[in-house]
Amino acid sequence: MATYAKKYIDSARTYGGPQGNASRLRFKLETTAAGVVSDSNATVALAATDKVKLGVLPAGMTIMDCLGIVSDAFTATSTLTLGFEYVDGVDDANVPQDADYFYAALAINAQGRTRANNLAVTPVTLPKAAYLVAVNNTATQAEAGRVDFIIEGILTGNP
Repeated sequence: MATYAKKYIDSARTYGGPQGNASRLRFKLETTAAGVVSDSNATVALAATDKVKLGVLPAGMTIMDCLGIVSDAFTATSTLTLGFEYVDGVDDANVPQDADYFYAALAINAQGRTRANNLAVTPVTLPKAAYLVAVNNTATQAEAGRVDFIIEGILTGNP
C-alpha cells in the first residue's frame, strides 16, 4: 500500500490557531406585515424577481457553508435564491459571481433550518468584497417574514 502526502504539508497555512480565523457572519432578511423589506430603502412589497443586498462578504473570505433559519414564514409558495455579486460590479474570471451559490430555491414559506444545498459548488475565496444577495423567486410578499443567514467561512485576509 502506497502513502502519499500533499506538497508543503509541513508549512501549509491551516488557520484557526489560538486566535482563530474561522468566522460566522449573520445577515437578516425581514419583511413587514405589508411585505416591505425592513430596514431598507424599499417602499413597496418585495415582488417576484426582486433582489435584496443583505450585506458585504469581505475580500479574502473562503466561503464554506450557509445556514438559513426561517423563524417567521413568508407568503405561501415563497422561495428565494441566495448567492453573491461583487461590490464593484465587475466579475472575476477565477471566482465568478454566483447568484445561487448557496440556494437555488430555498423554501421560506415555512419555519425551518436549511444548510446550503447547491451541491455543484466548491468552497471559494473571494478576491474582493461581495454583496450577499437574495432574490425573491416566486410570490410577492404580503406578510411579515424573517430569515437569518449564517455564512461560515475562513477569513484569510485580503488576497
